[in-house]
Amino acid sequence: MYQQETFGQAVKRGWLMMPPGLRWIITINVGVFMVGILGGMGFRVFLVEAFGFYSDPFTTLTQPWRLVTYMFLHGGFLHIAFNMLWLWFLGRMVEEHLGTKNFLTIYFGSGIGGALLNTFFTGIFGGEMIPTVGASGAVFGIMVTFAMIYPTFKLSLILLPPVEARFIVAGLILIDLLLISNADGIARVVHLGGALWGYILLKMYYRGYDYDSWITAIAAKFQRPQKKQKPYYSSTSGSKSRMNMHVVEDAEILDEVEQDELDRILEKISKSGYDGLSADEKRTLFELSKRNP
Repeated sequence: MYQQETFGQAVKRGWLMMPPGLRWIITINVGVFMVGILGGMGFRVFLVEAFGFYSDPFTTLTQPWRLVTYMFLHGGFLHIAFNMLWLWFLGRMVEEHLGTKNFLTIYFGSGIGGALLNTFFTGIFGGEMIPTVGASGAVFGIMVTFAMIYPTFKLSLILLPPVEARFIVAGLILIDLLLISNADGIARVVHLGGALWGYILLKMYYRGYDYDSWITAIAAKFQRPQKKQKPYYSSTSGSKSRMNMHVVEDAEILDEVEQDELDRILEKISKSGYDGLSADEKRTLFELSKRNP
């Protein structure tokens, strides 16, 4: 008999079905928002003052972490709902098309790029030093990326017929351009900067800048280098055909006597096969093989 899933089960299933980059971005954003709600007004003010983005160049230079942390703070329910719903609608297809590392590079690159553009204009024209919070710059970057990858994909908005993605995204950018001088508390320069960097980063990707590859290469530099390894082989007959390969760590952790014994056993295997070893030799080989971490 079919059992109807509960609301909690449906939410869990939807969460698990999201690609990993999108899943954790939304989870962290919602989690931080809920912690702020539970912590009360004073705690929310502290989060904004400690981790919000201030566009004056000195603060940006001396406290660069704000370029990232401001993206995980939101001013209210409608603010986070708008950002996370757009990200949920469009981010999945973008991440599945580009891969998680490329998706995250464009997401964070757009958010950071939007904040830096705001800093640039503040340094030239000045402005009121109020904190900026929200993932809107990063989300605008993903929106532009989606519109570039799927320009004719039709999106259904409330009270509107299905409209192609390129027109919706262009309309949102146009609204920010028209209202950029309004003192409405919305960081429209961050939106526009995020959209610009989303465009630039995807263009770079299409020209061969595979962020997935170079992020992996950078990460590999911080991994412990693998030690040189020497294989030995076991066979169920006296032939030299390979049946099993075991790895024994090289002389870096073996003393001279153990290394000589290992070389002798490997030489014997090459001549008479694994079955030609004595019980003690097999035991020695097994003990040395366990040295490999």
